[in-house]
Amino acid sequence: MISRLSQSRLLQRSKTTDHLLQLQPFIIKTALDHQVHFLSKLILTSSSISLQFARQIFDESPISPPLFAWNTMMKEYSKKSVPLESVKMFVNLLRTELKPDKYTYPFVLKASGRSWMAGVGGNVHSMVLKTGFDWDSHICNTLIRMYGGCGLIGFSNQVFDEMSERDVVSWSSMIAAYVNCNCPTNALMVFQDMIVAHEKPNSITLVSLLSACTSLLNVKLGKSIHSYILTNGIECHVELGTALLEMYAKCGHMLEGFRIFDSVNYKSLQSWTVMISCLADNGRGEEALSLFTRMEEAGLQPDSKSFSSILCACSHMGLVEEGQHYFNKMVKVYNIKPAMEHYGCMVDMFGRAGRIEKAYQVMKTMPLEPNSVILRSYISACRNHGHFVCEDNHLGQLLLKIEPDLGANYVLSASMFSLSGYWSDTNDLRFMMKEKGVKKVPGHSWVQTSNV
Repeated sequence: MISRLSQSRLLQRSKTTDHLLQLQPFIIKTALDHQVHFLSKLILTSSSISLQFARQIFDESPISPPLFAWNTMMKEYSKKSVPLESVKMFVNLLRTELKPDKYTYPFVLKASGRSWMAGVGGNVHSMVLKTGFDWDSHICNTLIRMYGGCGLIGFSNQVFDEMSERDVVSWSSMIAAYVNCNCPTNALMVFQDMIVAHEKPNSITLVSLLSACTSLLNVKLGKSIHSYILTNGIECHVELGTALLEMYAKCGHMLEGFRIFDSVNYKSLQSWTVMISCLADNGRGEEALSLFTRMEEAGLQPDSKSFSSILCACSHMGLVEEGQHYFNKMVKVYNIKPAMEHYGCMVDMFGRAGRIEKAYQVMKTMPLEPNSVILRSYISACRNHGHFVCEDNHLGQLLLKIEPDLGANYVLSASMFSLSGYWSDTNDLRFMMKEKGVKKVPGHSWVQTSNV
Protein backbone atom coordinates (compact mmCIF):
# COMPACT_ATOMS: atom_id res chain seq x y z
CA MET A 1 0.00 0.00 0.00
CA ILE A 2 1.31 3.44 -0.95
CA SER A 3 1.71 5.79 1.99
CA ARG A 4 0.06 9.22 2.06
CA LEU A 5 3.49 10.81 1.95
CA SER A 6 4.32 8.98 -1.28
CA GLN A 7 0.92 9.91 -2.69
CA SER A 8 1.57 13.59 -1.95
CA ARG A 9 4.98 13.42 -3.62
CA LEU A 10 3.44 11.88 -6.73
CA LEU A 11 1.00 14.77 -7.04
CA GLN A 12 3.58 17.43 -6.20
CA ARG A 13 5.67 16.33 -9.18
CA SER A 14 2.73 16.82 -11.55
CA LYS A 15 3.06 20.27 -13.09
CA THR A 16 1.44 19.85 -16.52
CA THR A 17 -1.44 17.97 -18.16
CA ASP A 18 1.08 15.57 -19.71
CA HIS A 19 2.35 14.68 -16.23
CA LEU A 20 -1.21 13.95 -15.11
CA LEU A 21 -1.84 11.80 -18.18
CA GLN A 22 1.32 9.81 -17.46
CA LEU A 23 0.23 9.35 -13.85
CA GLN A 24 -3.29 8.23 -14.73
CA PRO A 25 -2.51 4.55 -15.66
CA PHE A 26 -0.58 4.12 -12.40
CA ILE A 27 -3.50 5.53 -10.40
CA ILE A 28 -5.94 3.11 -12.05
CA LYS A 29 -3.58 0.13 -11.64
CA THR A 30 -3.01 0.78 -7.93
CA ALA A 31 -6.67 1.76 -7.32
CA LEU A 32 -5.58 4.99 -5.67
CA ASP A 33 -8.66 6.69 -7.10
CA HIS A 34 -10.75 4.44 -4.80
CA GLN A 35 -9.35 6.29 -1.80
CA VAL A 36 -11.34 9.38 -0.77
CA HIS A 37 -8.30 11.29 0.50
CA PHE A 38 -6.25 10.70 -2.66
CA LEU A 39 -9.16 11.48 -4.99
CA SER A 40 -9.65 14.82 -3.21
CA LYS A 41 -5.95 15.68 -3.53
CA LEU A 42 -5.87 14.56 -7.18
CA ILE A 43 -8.80 16.79 -8.12
CA LEU A 44 -7.30 19.69 -6.16
CA THR A 45 -3.95 19.34 -7.95
CA SER A 46 -5.35 18.77 -11.45
CA SER A 47 -7.92 21.61 -11.18
CA SER A 48 -5.07 24.13 -10.95
CA ILE A 49 -3.40 22.59 -14.03
CA SER A 50 -6.35 21.69 -16.26
CA LEU A 51 -9.94 22.19 -15.13
CA GLN A 52 -11.13 20.04 -18.03
CA PHE A 53 -8.92 17.13 -16.88
CA ALA A 54 -10.08 17.59 -13.28
CA ARG A 55 -13.71 17.44 -14.42
CA GLN A 56 -12.99 14.21 -16.29
CA ILE A 57 -11.53 12.66 -13.13
CA PHE A 58 -14.52 13.90 -11.14
CA ASP A 59 -17.11 12.54 -13.59
CA GLU A 60 -15.37 9.19 -14.10
CA SER A 61 -14.52 8.57 -10.46
CA PRO A 62 -15.16 4.95 -9.37
CA ILE A 63 -16.41 6.25 -6.00
CA SER A 64 -18.76 9.07 -5.09
CA PRO A 65 -16.64 12.23 -4.88
CA PRO A 66 -16.49 13.69 -1.36
CA LEU A 67 -17.75 17.20 -0.57
CA PHE A 68 -14.18 18.51 -0.70
CA ALA A 69 -13.98 17.50 -4.37
CA TRP A 70 -17.32 19.18 -5.12
CA ASN A 71 -16.15 22.37 -3.40
CA THR A 72 -12.84 22.31 -5.29
CA MET A 73 -14.58 22.08 -8.66
CA MET A 74 -17.12 24.79 -7.82
CA LYS A 75 -14.36 27.05 -6.55
CA GLU A 76 -12.36 26.75 -9.79
CA TYR A 77 -15.41 27.22 -12.02
CA SER A 78 -16.44 30.33 -10.05
CA LYS A 79 -13.06 31.93 -10.90
CA LYS A 80 -12.97 30.98 -14.58
CA SER A 81 -14.86 32.28 -17.60
CA VAL A 82 -17.59 29.67 -17.08
CA PRO A 83 -19.01 30.49 -13.60
CA LEU A 84 -22.35 29.02 -14.66
CA GLU A 85 -20.77 25.57 -14.39
CA SER A 86 -20.27 26.21 -10.68
CA VAL A 87 -24.02 26.85 -10.31
CA LYS A 88 -24.83 23.68 -12.27
CA MET A 89 -22.54 21.63 -10.03
CA PHE A 90 -24.23 23.07 -6.94
CA VAL A 91 -27.62 21.97 -8.29
CA ASN A 92 -26.22 18.47 -8.90
CA LEU A 93 -24.73 18.44 -5.39
CA LEU A 94 -28.18 19.05 -3.89
CA ARG A 95 -29.36 15.84 -5.60
CA THR A 96 -26.81 13.75 -3.70
CA GLU A 97 -26.75 12.70 -0.07
CA LEU A 98 -24.05 15.29 0.68
CA LYS A 99 -24.94 18.57 2.40
CA PRO A 100 -23.30 21.90 1.50
CA ASP A 101 -21.05 23.31 4.20
CA LYS A 102 -19.80 26.81 4.99
CA TYR A 103 -17.16 26.50 2.26
CA THR A 104 -19.68 25.54 -0.45
CA TYR A 105 -21.95 28.59 -0.32
CA PRO A 106 -19.33 31.31 -1.05
CA PHE A 107 -18.31 29.55 -4.28
CA VAL A 108 -21.83 29.31 -5.71
CA LEU A 109 -22.66 32.85 -4.53
CA LYS A 110 -19.58 34.21 -6.28
CA ALA A 111 -20.56 32.32 -9.45
CA SER A 112 -24.13 33.69 -9.22
CA GLY A 113 -22.81 37.25 -8.98
CA ARG A 114 -20.45 36.82 -11.91
CA SER A 115 -23.27 35.26 -13.98
CA TRP A 116 -25.79 37.98 -13.04
CA MET A 117 -28.06 35.25 -11.63
CA ALA A 118 -29.67 37.19 -8.81
CA GLY A 119 -32.52 34.67 -8.54
CA VAL A 120 -30.13 31.78 -7.94
CA GLY A 121 -28.12 33.90 -5.50
CA GLY A 122 -31.32 34.79 -3.63
CA ASN A 123 -32.30 31.12 -3.38
CA VAL A 124 -28.86 30.25 -2.04
CA HIS A 125 -29.23 33.11 0.46
CA SER A 126 -32.47 31.50 1.67
CA MET A 127 -30.66 28.18 2.09
CA VAL A 128 -27.94 29.94 4.09
CA LEU A 129 -30.58 31.32 6.46
CA LYS A 130 -32.37 27.96 6.79
CA THR A 131 -29.17 26.05 7.52
CA GLY A 132 -28.01 28.61 10.05
CA PHE A 133 -24.86 29.71 8.25
CA ASP A 134 -25.81 33.39 8.29
CA TRP A 135 -23.38 33.87 11.21
CA ASP A 136 -20.41 33.12 8.94
CA SER A 137 -18.70 36.38 7.94
CA HIS A 138 -17.17 34.89 4.79
CA ILE A 139 -20.61 33.87 3.50
CA CYS A 140 -22.09 37.28 4.38
CA ASN A 141 -19.22 39.11 2.69
CA THR A 142 -19.77 37.03 -0.45
CA LEU A 143 -23.50 37.78 -0.31
CA ILE A 144 -22.71 41.52 -0.24
CA ARG A 145 -20.51 41.19 -3.32
CA MET A 146 -22.98 38.90 -5.09
CA TYR A 147 -25.90 41.32 -4.73
CA GLY A 148 -23.63 44.22 -5.67
CA GLY A 149 -22.50 42.33 -8.77
CA CYS A 150 -26.14 41.88 -9.77
CA GLY A 151 -26.89 45.57 -9.26
CA LEU A 152 -29.08 44.98 -6.17
CA ILE A 153 -27.33 47.37 -3.82
CA GLY A 154 -30.31 47.47 -1.44
CA PHE A 155 -29.89 43.78 -0.62
CA SER A 156 -26.13 44.26 -0.20
CA ASN A 157 -26.83 47.02 2.28
CA GLN A 158 -29.36 44.87 4.14
CA VAL A 159 -26.89 42.00 4.57
CA PHE A 160 -24.20 44.46 5.69
CA ASP A 161 -26.50 46.13 8.25
CA GLU A 162 -27.58 42.77 9.70
CA MET A 163 -24.03 41.56 10.32
CA SER A 164 -23.27 41.37 14.03
CA GLU A 165 -19.52 41.61 13.41
CA ARG A 166 -17.76 43.25 10.47
CA ASP A 167 -14.15 42.86 9.46
CA VAL A 168 -12.11 44.73 6.87
CA VAL A 169 -13.43 42.37 4.17
CA SER A 170 -17.02 43.28 5.07
CA TRP A 171 -16.35 47.01 4.75
CA SER A 172 -14.35 46.50 1.54
CA SER A 173 -17.14 44.35 0.07
CA MET A 174 -19.75 47.02 0.80
CA ILE A 175 -17.59 49.75 -0.73
CA ALA A 176 -16.95 47.59 -3.81
CA ALA A 177 -20.69 46.87 -4.13
CA TYR A 178 -21.50 50.60 -4.21
CA VAL A 179 -18.75 51.22 -6.78
CA ASN A 180 -20.03 48.36 -8.94
CA CYS A 181 -23.56 49.81 -8.78
CA ASN A 182 -22.25 53.21 -9.90
CA CYS A 183 -22.79 54.84 -6.51
CA PRO A 184 -19.29 56.22 -5.84
CA THR A 185 -20.46 58.88 -3.39
CA ASN A 186 -22.12 56.21 -1.23
CA ALA A 187 -18.91 54.19 -1.38
CA LEU A 188 -16.98 57.12 0.07
CA MET A 189 -19.60 57.55 2.81
CA VAL A 190 -19.17 53.89 3.79
CA PHE A 191 -15.42 54.47 3.92
CA GLN A 192 -15.98 57.36 6.33
CA ASP A 193 -18.05 55.04 8.55
CA MET A 194 -15.25 52.50 8.31
CA ILE A 195 -12.74 55.01 9.66
CA VAL A 196 -15.13 55.94 12.48
CA ALA A 197 -15.37 52.21 13.34
CA HIS A 198 -11.55 52.16 13.61
CA GLU A 199 -11.21 49.56 10.85
CA LYS A 200 -7.96 49.95 8.91
CA PRO A 201 -8.36 49.70 5.12
CA ASN A 202 -6.34 47.16 3.17
CA SER A 203 -5.17 47.22 -0.44
CA ILE A 204 -8.50 45.77 -1.66
CA THR A 205 -10.35 48.64 0.04
CA LEU A 206 -8.04 51.17 -1.57
CA VAL A 207 -8.60 49.71 -5.06
CA SER A 208 -12.36 50.25 -4.69
CA LEU A 209 -11.85 53.76 -3.26
CA LEU A 210 -9.64 54.71 -6.19
CA SER A 211 -12.33 53.42 -8.57
CA ALA A 212 -14.83 55.69 -6.78
CA CYS A 213 -12.45 58.66 -7.20
CA THR A 214 -12.10 57.81 -10.89
CA SER A 215 -15.88 57.76 -11.37
CA LEU A 216 -16.20 61.14 -9.63
CA LEU A 217 -13.04 62.52 -11.34
CA ASN A 218 -11.96 63.49 -7.83
CA VAL A 219 -8.20 63.62 -8.27
CA LYS A 220 -7.74 65.48 -4.97
CA LEU A 221 -9.11 62.57 -2.95
CA GLY A 222 -7.24 60.16 -5.21
CA LYS A 223 -3.99 61.92 -4.35
CA SER A 224 -4.81 61.60 -0.65
CA ILE A 225 -5.23 57.84 -1.07
CA HIS A 226 -1.96 57.69 -2.99
CA SER A 227 -0.27 59.55 -0.13
CA TYR A 228 -1.79 57.07 2.35
CA ILE A 229 -0.34 54.18 0.34
CA LEU A 230 3.14 55.73 0.35
CA THR A 231 3.22 56.81 4.01
CA ASN A 232 1.97 53.43 5.25
CA GLY A 233 4.37 51.43 3.09
CA ILE A 234 1.56 49.52 1.36
CA GLU A 235 2.87 47.34 -1.47
CA CYS A 236 1.68 48.66 -4.82
CA HIS A 237 0.73 45.32 -6.36
CA VAL A 238 -0.60 45.10 -9.91
CA GLU A 239 -4.30 45.68 -9.04
CA LEU A 240 -3.55 48.68 -6.82
CA GLY A 241 -1.04 50.09 -9.29
CA THR A 242 -3.54 49.75 -12.13
CA ALA A 243 -6.25 51.49 -10.07
CA LEU A 244 -3.83 54.34 -9.30
CA LEU A 245 -2.72 54.91 -12.87
CA GLU A 246 -6.33 54.70 -14.08
CA MET A 247 -7.40 57.32 -11.54
CA TYR A 248 -4.66 59.77 -12.60
CA ALA A 249 -4.99 59.10 -16.33
CA LYS A 250 -8.79 59.33 -16.47
CA CYS A 251 -8.68 62.54 -14.45
CA GLY A 252 -6.39 63.98 -17.16
CA HIS A 253 -3.12 63.71 -15.19
CA MET A 254 -1.40 61.61 -17.83
CA LEU A 255 2.16 62.40 -16.68
CA GLU A 256 1.49 61.07 -13.17
CA GLY A 257 -0.33 58.11 -14.70
CA PHE A 258 2.73 57.24 -16.77
CA ARG A 259 4.94 57.54 -13.69
CA ILE A 260 2.82 54.97 -11.89
CA PHE A 261 2.76 52.78 -15.01
CA ASP A 262 6.56 52.81 -15.33
CA SER A 263 7.06 52.17 -11.60
CA VAL A 264 4.95 49.00 -11.50
CA ASN A 265 7.29 46.03 -11.81
CA TYR A 266 4.73 43.62 -13.23
CA LYS A 267 2.25 45.11 -15.68
CA SER A 268 -0.87 43.08 -16.32
CA LEU A 269 -2.83 43.18 -19.57
CA GLN A 270 -5.33 45.42 -17.78
CA SER A 271 -2.57 47.90 -16.89
CA TRP A 272 -1.55 48.23 -20.55
CA THR A 273 -5.17 48.42 -21.72
CA VAL A 274 -6.02 51.18 -19.22
CA MET A 275 -3.10 53.32 -20.39
CA ILE A 276 -3.93 52.76 -24.06
CA SER A 277 -7.56 53.67 -23.41
CA CYS A 278 -6.66 56.82 -21.46
CA LEU A 279 -4.23 57.97 -24.15
CA ALA A 280 -7.00 57.56 -26.71
CA ASP A 281 -9.49 59.46 -24.54
CA ASN A 282 -7.00 62.31 -24.12
CA GLY A 283 -6.45 62.71 -27.86
CA ARG A 284 -3.03 61.03 -27.91
CA GLY A 285 -3.81 58.37 -30.48
CA GLU A 286 -0.30 58.00 -31.89
CA GLU A 287 1.06 57.29 -28.41
CA ALA A 288 -1.75 54.79 -27.85
CA LEU A 289 -0.72 52.91 -31.00
CA SER A 290 2.92 52.97 -29.93
CA LEU A 291 2.04 51.62 -26.48
CA PHE A 292 -0.06 48.86 -28.05
CA THR A 293 3.00 47.77 -30.05
CA ARG A 294 5.13 47.84 -26.88
CA MET A 295 2.55 45.64 -25.17
CA GLU A 296 2.75 43.04 -27.92
CA GLU A 297 6.55 43.17 -27.86
CA ALA A 298 6.43 42.53 -24.10
CA GLY A 299 4.81 39.19 -24.89
CA LEU A 300 1.27 40.02 -23.80
CA GLN A 301 -1.61 38.90 -25.99
CA PRO A 302 -4.25 41.63 -26.40
CA ASP A 303 -7.83 40.73 -25.59
CA SER A 304 -11.20 42.09 -26.67
CA LYS A 305 -10.92 45.17 -24.41
CA SER A 306 -7.42 45.96 -25.67
CA PHE A 307 -8.66 46.03 -29.24
CA SER A 308 -11.67 48.15 -28.26
CA SER A 309 -9.25 50.73 -26.85
CA ILE A 310 -6.95 50.77 -29.87
CA LEU A 311 -9.87 50.93 -32.34
CA CYS A 312 -11.29 53.83 -30.33
CA ALA A 313 -7.94 55.61 -30.63
CA CYS A 314 -7.92 55.08 -34.39
CA SER A 315 -11.48 56.42 -34.62
CA HIS A 316 -10.76 59.61 -32.65
CA MET A 317 -7.56 60.33 -34.58
CA GLY A 318 -9.01 59.57 -38.02
CA LEU A 319 -6.52 56.72 -38.56
CA VAL A 320 -8.77 54.70 -40.87
CA GLU A 321 -6.13 52.46 -42.45
CA GLU A 322 -4.62 51.65 -39.06
CA GLY A 323 -8.07 50.90 -37.66
CA GLN A 324 -8.79 48.44 -40.45
CA HIS A 325 -5.39 46.84 -39.84
CA TYR A 326 -6.07 46.31 -36.13
CA PHE A 327 -9.59 45.01 -36.74
CA ASN A 328 -8.29 42.43 -39.23
CA LYS A 329 -5.44 41.54 -36.89
CA MET A 330 -7.88 40.96 -34.04
CA VAL A 331 -9.92 38.54 -36.14
CA LYS A 332 -7.25 36.77 -38.20
CA VAL A 333 -4.20 36.77 -35.89
CA TYR A 334 -5.73 36.59 -32.41
CA ASN A 335 -8.96 34.79 -33.38
CA ILE A 336 -11.10 37.20 -31.36
CA LYS A 337 -14.73 37.33 -32.43
CA PRO A 338 -15.77 40.98 -32.91
CA ALA A 339 -18.29 42.21 -30.35
CA MET A 340 -20.75 45.11 -30.52
CA GLU A 341 -18.18 47.65 -29.28
CA HIS A 342 -15.69 46.66 -32.02
CA TYR A 343 -18.28 47.14 -34.76
CA GLY A 344 -19.28 50.39 -33.08
CA CYS A 345 -15.70 51.67 -33.25
CA MET A 346 -15.48 50.79 -36.95
CA VAL A 347 -18.79 52.53 -37.78
CA ASP A 348 -17.71 55.59 -35.80
CA MET A 349 -14.27 55.61 -37.44
CA PHE A 350 -15.64 55.45 -40.99
CA GLY A 351 -18.39 57.93 -40.14
CA ARG A 352 -15.98 60.52 -38.71
CA ALA A 353 -13.83 60.16 -41.84
CA GLY A 354 -16.85 60.82 -44.07
CA ARG A 355 -16.84 57.31 -45.52
CA ILE A 356 -20.57 56.86 -45.01
CA GLU A 357 -20.96 53.96 -47.47
CA LYS A 358 -18.24 52.00 -45.68
CA ALA A 359 -19.87 52.67 -42.29
CA TYR A 360 -23.20 51.51 -43.68
CA GLN A 361 -21.57 48.38 -45.09
CA VAL A 362 -20.20 47.49 -41.64
CA MET A 363 -23.68 47.82 -40.12
CA LYS A 364 -25.28 45.74 -42.88
CA THR A 365 -22.74 42.91 -42.66
CA MET A 366 -22.29 42.67 -38.88
CA PRO A 367 -23.99 39.55 -37.44
CA LEU A 368 -25.69 41.60 -34.70
CA GLU A 369 -28.48 44.15 -34.89
CA PRO A 370 -26.86 47.56 -34.30
CA ASN A 371 -27.54 49.06 -30.88
CA SER A 372 -28.55 52.65 -30.19
CA VAL A 373 -24.95 53.85 -29.82
CA ILE A 374 -23.99 52.61 -33.29
CA LEU A 375 -27.16 54.00 -34.84
CA ARG A 376 -26.63 57.43 -33.29
CA SER A 377 -23.00 57.43 -34.42
CA TYR A 378 -23.97 56.58 -38.00
CA ILE A 379 -26.91 59.00 -38.25
CA SER A 380 -24.77 61.79 -36.73
CA ALA A 381 -22.11 61.11 -39.38
CA CYS A 382 -24.77 61.31 -42.12
CA ARG A 383 -25.97 64.63 -40.73
CA ASN A 384 -22.48 66.08 -40.27
CA HIS A 385 -21.37 65.17 -43.78
CA GLY A 386 -24.71 65.93 -45.45
CA HIS A 387 -24.77 62.50 -47.04
CA PHE A 388 -26.84 59.36 -46.61
CA VAL A 389 -27.31 55.92 -48.17
CA CYS A 390 -30.69 55.66 -49.85
CA GLU A 391 -31.77 52.45 -48.06
CA ASP A 392 -31.00 53.70 -44.55
CA ASN A 393 -34.20 55.60 -43.69
CA HIS A 394 -35.44 52.65 -41.61
CA LEU A 395 -32.50 53.13 -39.24
CA GLY A 396 -34.13 56.21 -37.74
CA GLN A 397 -37.25 54.19 -36.96
CA LEU A 398 -35.10 51.39 -35.48
CA LEU A 399 -33.37 53.91 -33.21
CA LEU A 400 -36.72 55.19 -31.93
CA LYS A 401 -37.86 51.60 -31.37
CA ILE A 402 -34.80 50.79 -29.24
CA GLU A 403 -34.85 54.04 -27.22
CA PRO A 404 -38.26 55.71 -27.60
CA ASP A 405 -37.86 58.04 -24.61
CA LEU A 406 -34.62 59.80 -25.56
CA GLY A 407 -35.23 63.21 -27.12
CA ALA A 408 -31.89 63.28 -28.95
CA ASN A 409 -32.97 60.24 -30.98
CA TYR A 410 -35.97 62.11 -32.39
CA VAL A 411 -33.82 65.08 -33.35
CA LEU A 412 -31.29 62.83 -35.10
CA SER A 413 -33.98 60.85 -36.93
CA ALA A 414 -35.67 64.07 -38.00
CA SER A 415 -32.39 65.39 -39.43
CA MET A 416 -31.97 62.14 -41.39
CA PHE A 417 -35.46 62.39 -42.85
CA SER A 418 -34.80 66.03 -43.73
CA LEU A 419 -31.64 65.03 -45.61
CA SER A 420 -33.68 62.41 -47.47
CA GLY A 421 -36.35 64.95 -48.35
CA TYR A 422 -39.07 63.22 -46.29
CA TRP A 423 -40.43 66.40 -44.74
CA SER A 424 -43.73 64.82 -43.72
CA ASP A 425 -41.88 62.22 -41.64
CA THR A 426 -39.86 65.01 -40.04
CA ASN A 427 -43.05 66.82 -39.03
CA ASP A 428 -44.52 63.55 -37.72
CA LEU A 429 -41.50 63.07 -35.46
CA ARG A 430 -41.81 66.58 -34.05
CA PHE A 431 -45.49 65.94 -33.36
CA MET A 432 -44.61 62.62 -31.62
CA MET A 433 -42.07 64.43 -29.41
CA LYS A 434 -44.69 66.96 -28.40
CA GLU A 435 -47.35 64.31 -27.85
CA LYS A 436 -45.07 62.14 -25.65
CA GLY A 437 -43.62 65.10 -23.82
CA VAL A 438 -40.11 64.10 -24.89
CA LYS A 439 -37.51 66.87 -24.91
CA LYS A 440 -33.91 66.98 -26.01
CA VAL A 441 -31.71 67.61 -23.00
CA PRO A 442 -29.29 70.49 -23.75
CA GLY A 443 -25.62 69.54 -23.84
CA HIS A 444 -23.45 70.76 -20.98
CA SER A 445 -19.91 70.57 -19.68
CA TRP A 446 -18.11 71.48 -16.47
CA VAL A 447 -14.63 72.57 -15.52
CA GLN A 448 -12.92 71.95 -12.20
CA THR A 449 -10.48 74.66 -11.15
CA SER A 450 -7.83 74.49 -8.48
CA ASN A 451 -9.92 76.64 -6.10
CA VAL A 452 -13.29 74.91 -6.50
